[in-house]
Amino acid sequence: MQRRRDTLLNTAEVELWPAWLLRARGNLDARILARAAHVLRRKHDGRYLAADLPEGLMPLVPRWQHAAGIGPALDALQDLPSPMRAPAAADAVLPLHRIEERLHSLDIDADDYAARTGLALVAEPAALALAGFDRYRRPLWLRRDAARAWQRLQAAARAGGVVLEAISGYRSHDYQLGIFARKRARGLRVDEILTVNAAPGFSEHHGGQALDIGAPGEPPAEATFEATPAFAWLAANAGAHGFHMSYPRDNPHGIVYEPWHWRFDGPPANAA
Repeated sequence: MQRRRDTLLNTAEVELWPAWLLRARGNLDARILARAAHVLRRKHDGRYLAADLPEGLMPLVPRWQHAAGIGPALDALQDLPSPMRAPAAADAVLPLHRIEERLHSLDIDADDYAARTGLALVAEPAALALAGFDRYRRPLWLRRDAARAWQRLQAAARAGGVVLEAISGYRSHDYQLGIFARKRARGLRVDEILTVNAAPGFSEHHGGQALDIGAPGEPPAEATFEATPAFAWLAANAGAHGFHMSYPRDNPHGIVYEPWHWRFDGPPANAA
């Protein structure tokens, strides 16, 4: 039996998703997705553009060939490796794309923001690995080394009687901009949002090495996570697995204390 594809191929405007991980949005979609290997999915709104079927590409929207950035996505599909191995350039990143445009829409100057917060622009990976599923049963995408490390971390915690849940992992620049749009629609100012969410292009989530972690029954992304056995276990053991908390109290970036946000920085120096 052929192993299911577990890699998301990323381009500036369009993602190539393994079809089995996507939710059908109607009976026709369900029939197409059941036969498709991949689906070309537009990043800024999640729209399915076309499905990769054995007989060729099946349009899912009119004029899909004219979608912004479709050329690089078709090139990535053409160069797609066997599902039995990871892409050759698993650690490659995309060029930074439309960062100034996104920040301008929020009236944020990139140079000023970087100088004020000490945060750097973060490029998106060209490929991401399936690291399991988050609390909401959504696919959890991380860089391949971070995905393996997260699975080991989760298994070690489980062996110690602690359940760790992923809340979110990789986020595209477009997704981060959408977070700001949704919070502004609720009446929050941009400066208020920036105390909780990094500006689009500056979030550690873009790089596929950071994830938000929770515990069953606990609200997501709340400081109360600090009082859970899950946090106590992470504080004692995460470093041995290469994970570190990015935003402790009084951090220099202007981000609120986030005991739930952990980044994989690679195996510790004393690892075998």
